[in-house]
Amino acid sequence: MIVDGKQIRPIWLDKDLKTVKVIDQRMLPHEFIVADLTTVDHNIQAIKEMYVRGAPLIGVTAAYGVYLATLNAPDNNISDEYIKKECNRIKAARPTAVNLAWGVDRVLTEIKKTKNNEDKITTARIEAQNIEEEEAENCRKIGEYGLSLIKNISSSKNGKTVNILTHCNAGWLACIEYGTATAPMYTAFDNGIDVHVWVDETRPLNQGSRLTAWELGKHGIKHTVITDNAGGHLMQHGMVDIVIVGTDRTTCTGDVANKIGTYLKALAAQDNNIPFYVALPSSTFDWTFRDGIKEIPIEERDPDEVRYVQGMNQGVTKNVLVPPKNSPAANFAFDVTPARLVTGFITERGICKADEKNILRLFPEKD
Repeated sequence: MIVDGKQIRPIWLDKDLKTVKVIDQRMLPHEFIVADLTTVDHNIQAIKEMYVRGAPLIGVTAAYGVYLATLNAPDNNISDEYIKKECNRIKAARPTAVNLAWGVDRVLTEIKKTKNNEDKITTARIEAQNIEEEEAENCRKIGEYGLSLIKNISSSKNGKTVNILTHCNAGWLACIEYGTATAPMYTAFDNGIDVHVWVDETRPLNQGSRLTAWELGKHGIKHTVITDNAGGHLMQHGMVDIVIVGTDRTTCTGDVANKIGTYLKALAAQDNNIPFYVALPSSTFDWTFRDGIKEIPIEERDPDEVRYVQGMNQGVTKNVLVPPKNSPAANFAFDVTPARLVTGFITERGICKADEKNILRLFPEKD
């Protein structure tokens, strides 16, 4: 994407081919900092501490983590035992996003086809780069397919503003390029459709108010930051035409794990007859899980992410304690929206209903 006139991605391999560069998203929007990842430990830290976040970006970061493992093998010996151990460490960095293990396994599968160290290193680099480009292209296609939904609403409103609500950040910062949920918004805007985006997820990590608002503003898209609990009110008063969100893991039966609070948006959308779409690349489907509520692991993060809020005061980024000092807090990072509440999925292969039959119609090779 273009930021302040410059082409930028949230992750890239430096020209030295030894350093993975990532935007430290913890510091946005007030500070733009690029972090260097040169070891597997750096890679795991970036995923765990959310320098990088968003299912597709986590998958790409994990893939580059395997490449860094090949570069840092002890005595330049990329043994099967060593690479398996490092891959398992990367996979354990965060539990919910299925893309993490998917990215690791794709690179590992290619490495196993090679014999000498030099070929393993080259193969790991090329496969990680392939995954990066594929995810960017998948998001571009999601934008093209999702455009039809927004275009139809615009036509029904005689060209008046289409009001879209999104939750958290499923933009290019989370997805290499375009985003998943935001891809149709960018594509619609670039095609001259008048869109306005309601941006929420103001707690616990403000990834809507910090990141989505920053992205949309840089692209020139009209948007308004709202509190997490305002969505239902807006829907009741006809101020939302469509809800589009992303996902960190979606079962083959259509259950959706996404940032905590997504389930409540889906309930409000159903109660007000507003279409609720989930945008995702095929890498975010979990083809082994069938019951999202029972099977998808829900990450519980540091309670201090709830207890403290980050912001800028007099030019300095600070964390501020909100509740009483001794009050305990719980920090569930995700919830699961049952398929029955989802109008449809927007994927790189088209739009389908949120049920196994229609998902497999788009992805018959998974049947």
